[in-house]
This record gives sequence, C-alpha cells and structure tokens, in this order.
Amino acid sequence: MEPLQLDGNNLTLGQAVRAVANGTPLSLTKEARNRVTHSREQIDAAVRERKVVYGVTTGFGALSNVVIPPEDARALQNNVLRSHAAGVGPAFDDEVVRMTMLFMANSKAKGYSGLRLSTLETLMELFNKGVVPVVPERGSVGASGDLAPMAHLSLVLIGRGRARYRGEEMEGAEALKRAGIEPVSLAEGEGLALINGTQVMTALGALTLCMGSRLAKVMDIAAAMSLEVLLGTNTQFHKRIHHIRPHPGQIDTASNMRKITDDSEIISSHKDCDRVQDAYSLRCVPQVHGATRDTLSHVRRVLETEMNSATENPLVFENGQVLSGGNFHGQPVALAMDFLTIALAELANISERRIERMVNPNLSGLPSFLIEGGGLHSGFMIAQYTAAALVSENKAWAHPASVDSIPTSANKEDHVSMGTIGARKARHVAENLKYVAAIELLCGAQAMDLFTNLKPGQGTLAAYQALRKHVSHMDADRELNPDIETVARLIDSDEILDAVEKVTGPLR
Repeated sequence: MEPLQLDGNNLTLGQAVRAVANGTPLSLTKEARNRVTHSREQIDAAVRERKVVYGVTTGFGALSNVVIPPEDARALQNNVLRSHAAGVGPAFDDEVVRMTMLFMANSKAKGYSGLRLSTLETLMELFNKGVVPVVPERGSVGASGDLAPMAHLSLVLIGRGRARYRGEEMEGAEALKRAGIEPVSLAEGEGLALINGTQVMTALGALTLCMGSRLAKVMDIAAAMSLEVLLGTNTQFHKRIHHIRPHPGQIDTASNMRKITDDSEIISSHKDCDRVQDAYSLRCVPQVHGATRDTLSHVRRVLETEMNSATENPLVFENGQVLSGGNFHGQPVALAMDFLTIALAELANISERRIERMVNPNLSGLPSFLIEGGGLHSGFMIAQYTAAALVSENKAWAHPASVDSIPTSANKEDHVSMGTIGARKARHVAENLKYVAAIELLCGAQAMDLFTNLKPGQGTLAAYQALRKHVSHMDADRELNPDIETVARLIDSDEILDAVEKVTGPLR
C-alpha cells in the first residue's frame, strides 16, 4: 500500500480518516526528516552547553524552576511519562488512539519538538504495525496538551504501559516484542515532547466531526420522509427563499431537501390544499439543519489547522532559539468542540419534534402511535419516549466544557481548556443523534405504509426501500430495540445514505 507522506503542513481530514480506517502506512517526506534532525541538533547543542531549557534541563510545570543535573536529564524523561500516566476510566477506541498517533507524527514532522528522528520513526512504526496503546479516556484538562492520555500512549514506546496487538491486550513490552519493534531509550527533552500536544482532543474531534457530517445528510433524509408523511409542502425549500439569506449551510440543506423530495406524488397531490404553512420542525429544516452544517464547516477549519500545527513546549527553531510558549493550550479545539456538541444536539432536538408529530394523531391525522388497533397495541409510543430521553441527555452534555477552568500544577497552569472533555461530550451527542435519526426513519417508514399508495420523492422512496430490506412493517407490537439498533447500523454503514445518493446524486 502506498504510504501517507507526512510533512507536518498539508494533512487533510479525509487523508487522516482513510489512513486510520484502511491501515495506510505512514512515512516522512525528505524535508520533514531534515527538519526533525536539525531540530534535535539544537537540543543536543543546548545540553552540551548546559543551557537552561524548560523540560530538557528543568522540571515541569510548577517545578520548572528546578534545574536537573546533566546525569539525571534522561531519567527525567522516563519519569515524566510514568508520573503523568494518571488517566482513569475505560480506554479510548482503537481508531481514536490511532488517529492520535497519526496527528502526533504529523505535528512532530514540522520539526519544532526536538524529538529525535529515530523516536518519531518508532512512533510511526507502532501505527504501521498495528500496536495500539491502551489509553484511558479521562484525566486530561486540555491545557499543557493532553498530558495524561499522551503519557499512557507514549509509555508503550519505552516498553511500559499496556497495548493491544492483533486484538489482544498485553503489556507494552510484550506488544513491542511481538511486533518486532525495539523500545526507545529517551534522550533529553523527549518525554516532554511526546506528551505536550493537543492530539487526543483533535483526534476525537476529527472522528466525531466525520460522524456528524454524515449524520447531517441522514437527518435531511429523515426530515424529508417526515415531511412527506405529514403532508408538508416543499415550497419552503424554494431557491429564492434561501438565496436572500445566503448562509451556505441553509442553501445546501434546501438543495438536499429538493433533491430528496423530487418527483413526489404525495407532495404534488396536496399542492392546492388550504394548509398555508407547516410547523417549524418541517418548514425551518434548511435554517436549523443548515446552521449545524455551517458549524461543521467551522469546526473542520479549526481541526485541520490544529492537525498541522506545532503544539509542543518548548519549541525549537531553525536558528537555535528554544522558546517556551503556550501552543499546547487546547482552547481553539475546546471552543470548537462545544460548538459542535450544541450543533449536533440541535439536529436531535428538531428531529424529536417531527417524531412527536408523526405519533400524535392530533397532529398527524395518522393512527395513534402509528399502529392500527391502538390500545391493544402501543406502536411507536415508547420510541418517542426514547428519543425524548436522548434529547434531554444531549442538553446536559451540551453544557460547555470550556467555560469551566480549574487551575492545576500549584496554580502555574491557572487556566485550562477542558477541550478533551468537550470532545468526549460531542462524541456522546453524536451517538445519541444517530439513535434519534434511526427512530425518525422508522416512524417515517411506518407512516408511509399506513396512509397512502402515492409514490414519495425519489430520495424518500430510496431510503424507505433500503430500510425495509432489513426492518419489516410493524402490524402488531414487538420489541423495538432490535429495529432501532438495525437502523443505527444502516446509518453507520452508510447503506441508507448510499441508496439515496444513488438516485439523487451526492447530497451536500
């Protein structure tokens, strides 16, 4: 397989996601190798000249005023990995850890970390040979980088910690041995260079952004299906409306809704009805879904900048300057993650309102809870409860993490970002949104069975047919959990989205 060449400057989100998913090997460009080598030479010179360099010849954080004797400088680097590996809770998924390693390698390829080329190559070797460090999810405040999770990850490089290899969890040293990788003996400054960085929050954010971008399209499909069964109009998607309020996401969503409902016999059959306007959850789909799309675009810009940034401390420049700064502070990502969380929660909010309209006979004109023989059968009554519960949970997750700073390191680190917490919250909300989408799609398909023989729009029909291949019409009560989980898997696999785009062309 052709390797992904890292130069520290030009990695895209798409390249990163494909590399993690496909197992694409990593390598460095010649220019990156030269930069990394030159950067290390500056650190070696500083050590020889006994300069005081933060984290290289001094302690860390509040202990930065403690000068470390030269004979202890290397032991200091092992100690920083051990002492900072204080994370707790369940481990991150393999894809999060592998994305973190990819982003670490790309950041170090810029040549400002002072890391030796051989150490960087060993990090990439872990990725290339499928060694995945076990990294607890909790413990980062997102200020001096993702210190705790990055320490757990980096311990495996020196043959400590734990890792997964070929599906089995084991000691880090054993994983290296099985993969044929020599452990690293850290040189001055390398421990700090490995754990300083925002790559954990960025990796988790990048994967959640990709999930959210797919879900945004699925939510348009679900909304179109709901619109049709609730006898909504497509007038609100007219180009002229959206080009005089030209937010890109709004324009794109309206375009998607036109494509999905194109050629709908249902919509055309009631074009002369006396209903003037639909409820906001139908009429304002472009405005609400579109605002989320614009948020996704903003978050993508932030993350792609962060992916190609040097976020270590200290930073080693070409002329030998070693400057201490705050590029490790996660605030740009933290704010973006909070914004992403809110934007995804809003897609679930408006979806639940459409679900309610479908199951409520006073609003839909359909049988109560979308089942014949209501009373004996409860139909989709509790599915709406589940959507309501998920939406309520999202509202708790959507409280911004970035507004809650707790000082650390004896008040040396007196403002922290909580960016990794923000990224974890966004992931939870995206998962909840997927299930709300599944419930709306199930309700839309059930409603379509109940009320008409007219053909829906081309995209709506394709979604209905894709869903009905796996989930049958419900004519009597049954357990709904398997149906919801099945549709959630169809969303994950893109089967519904692919079926729709096959007839509509790519959705925006």
